[in-house]
Amino acid sequence: MTDASQILVLWDIDRTLLYVGDIDRQVYRETFAEIVGRPAEHLPARGTGVTMPLAIRSLLTDNGVPEPQVPHLLPRMVELLPQRLAAHTEDLRHHGVLLPGAVAALRSVHAQPGYVSTVVTGNLKPNALLKLQAFDLTGLLDTEIGGYSSDNDHRPALVAVAQNRAQAKHGAAFTRANTVIIGDSLEDVRTGLEGGAPVIGVASGKTSAAELSSAGADLVLESLEDVPKLMEAISTVAR
Repeated sequence: MTDASQILVLWDIDRTLLYVGDIDRQVYRETFAEIVGRPAEHLPARGTGVTMPLAIRSLLTDNGVPEPQVPHLLPRMVELLPQRLAAHTEDLRHHGVLLPGAVAALRSVHAQPGYVSTVVTGNLKPNALLKLQAFDLTGLLDTEIGGYSSDNDHRPALVAVAQNRAQAKHGAAFTRANTVIIGDSLEDVRTGLEGGAPVIGVASGKTSAAELSSAGADLVLESLEDVPKLMEAISTVAR
């Protein structure tokens, strides 16, 4: 049975809470060159929200790697990618930015009784933790119960992953009725529509408020800066 007093809040990371500029793409470049042995000419599109394993698959095929080699190379790249990002930890701190309102929004949700705050992200778990740690955000999120592309490269499946982990930890059932996703991309909206959770779209990335709304977001905010408005939105969509 769903516990109406508990709400599971699933945050996207990139372009919702923080932005790391070209660092992810640099890491893709380095990983591709190390595994494939030549430079990548075509890189994954920015700001799509697609999971890292699927982005790596596209990186390989878009750069002329024969399809039969992909199943062998893809897991090697997935394994190397966090190591390459870890080497850029100082770059994350110095060149990455927190998005407006992100810290205040996280603190408000974290402090709300009954709210369980974690992430559902296209990042591999080690990459997600590196980014969150670089901005001292891990204390405001329960990263143990998040859903990561390390768990499944199909992003909508990560909603159930996080719900099941939250239920195991908190002893309450989390369903569409008491779960909400907060994210900036069309993939975040799709994750909610197909994964079974309402979505608060935030127009802080490459997708406009109108695009998020027409894609099916339940509510759309221009940013996270109006924290009372965000808290009202969460209680409105997670009934």
